[in-house]
Amino acid sequence: MSNDLDELTTLNRDYVASVQNCDVKRFDEILAADFYCSNPDKSLVDRAGFLKQTAIPVTIRNLEAHDVKIRIIGDFAIIHASTSYTTADGKPAAGRYTDCWAKQNGRWLAVSAHVSR
Repeated sequence: MSNDLDELTTLNRDYVASVQNCDVKRFDEILAADFYCSNPDKSLVDRAGFLKQTAIPVTIRNLEAHDVKIRIIGDFAIIHASTSYTTADGKPAAGRYTDCWAKQNGRWLAVSAHVSR
């Protein structure tokens, strides 16, 4: 389980960095084929929609995850965390996310995300 925890910790960092850097390529590598995301505006997007919205340059900066809690339940994991970032007009802001991961064919892949601000 320690190896899984290390891997999920790295994947979580990659996920957050990919949001900040609009890294569609990395998301393409770590999202399951049936991935869905609940966005802060209450929309639900599938994998293709998520990759499309990820390609749009973000206006926030300094995105960081805090209080990360990784729970591993067999071949399933849930990651809860809070975020802090700076808005386009320079104001500090915060949010939360919950990501669900499933181990498929020996690899952890993100299967679901829920983001709130």
